Amino acid sequence: MDVAHSGVLEVGIPVACRSCQARHGVVCGVLSSGQLKDLGRHSLRRKVDAGCEIIAQGSESSFYSNIMSGVVKLCKVMPDGRHEIVGLQFAPDFVGRPFVRESTLSAEAATDAEICVFPRSLLDRMISETPELQRSLHDQALKELDAAREWIVTLGRRTAEEKVASLLHLIATHAEPQTATSTAFDLPLSRAEIADFLGLTIETVSRQMTRLRKSGVIRIENFRHIIVPDMDELERMISA
Repeated sequence: MDVAHSGVLEVGIPVACRSCQARHGVVCGVLSSGQLKDLGRHSLRRKVDAGCEIIAQGSESSFYSNIMSGVVKLCKVMPDGRHEIVGLQFAPDFVGRPFVRESTLSAEAATDAEICVFPRSLLDRMISETPELQRSLHDQALKELDAAREWIVTLGRRTAEEKVASLLHLIATHAEPQTATSTAFDLPLSRAEIADFLGLTIETVSRQMTRLRKSGVIRIENFRHIIVPDMDELERMISA
């Protein structure tokens, strides 16, 4: 669902960019006010319902986007048709793969989401003209590589309890709103999706969630609403 074109000031930073989380993200955070105005003139905010695809695996997307709100899951379609979740993205993450025309993954809204869409050709030109943007995208790629390596450790060496706690910590650290010590969020994945993502059974995920609840690490309301009263305690569980 298309919302509206981003409003732009005649001088300075575009109006829509001033309160946007992505203003200081990997792309917009290194652009000049002139480049932001140019991007703002061609951008479009879209609401995406949970379950709707943003980018299809194997497609040649003509746009990039920043996540404004919600959670996006990255999936790999296997030869037998199965969809494997390989990552999650949160606001204000950048969605897209510069320098590669064909997408190797699909991006799907795990929750209702809002994204800011802009033409691929425009950003590709800005990348070629802006060394700071090249460096920012390079740094982000290295961070994602480090995170992927850490996740391999989580899947390969940690206990079932530590795996579930690691996923909850990942979501909690990107949740809004947060206080200094606690946070609350709705799980963006079903129990079955969590099981597939962590390489566990649904029954094991449910048991570990119950164990975390009984130990006071989390509270569960309405099945999917999670409250973490003490983030330090959750972090200690995955740092042991």
